[in-house]
Amino acid sequence: MNARYLRMPHVESGMVVGLFGGSFNPPHQGHVLVADTAIQRLGLDQLWWMVTPGNPLKDHNNLAPLADRIAMSEAIARDPRIKVTAFEKALGQSYTARTLEIVRARNRDIRFVWIMGADNLRSFHRWQNWQKIARTFPIAVIDRPGSTLAYLSSRMARTFDYARIDEDHARRLAFHAAPAWTFIHGPRSSMSSTALRAATAAPSRSESI
Repeated sequence: MNARYLRMPHVESGMVVGLFGGSFNPPHQGHVLVADTAIQRLGLDQLWWMVTPGNPLKDHNNLAPLADRIAMSEAIARDPRIKVTAFEKALGQSYTARTLEIVRARNRDIRFVWIMGADNLRSFHRWQNWQKIARTFPIAVIDRPGSTLAYLSSRMARTFDYARIDEDHARRLAFHAAPAWTFIHGPRSSMSSTALRAATAAPSRSESI
């Protein structure tokens, strides 16, 4: 693995940067759609595509090697504003709350927004120190199939209802003090990493005959 993936991407003072973390096991066009939507709707200068060592809430038995997930991410994330990185590996971090603390401490003059798909909103309250995450950086939740109403029903949405910003003002989100969040509707992809892993693991028709 190239050592540059273990460092935070280079940024310039005043930039607006989205933080999009995940296992990306494997990455797919649904992830790209979330990233592209965030870049356009939030007016991002960069989006850090953060390939995590492993999600503490997920089974690691089927987790592809980190180097493979980085390579696959680089292959599909074509926008030059997307910076594929795995700096959490070098930090020895698996928990988002601590990672964001470190990112903020090392980049005081950058405006960050945490990016996540709406499918993660339902379980966000299970993340370690989830309320601390919401109070560290503004959050943009990007619509995903079957999760459009999560911004109304999830515990996070109910807890921070007072901090929700209309998506028409999404380009100003990074300039709001946390907690602040918005739900962005738009094109959705039905692709999922779980389904792709299942399809890869399933024997072909010819093999089963």
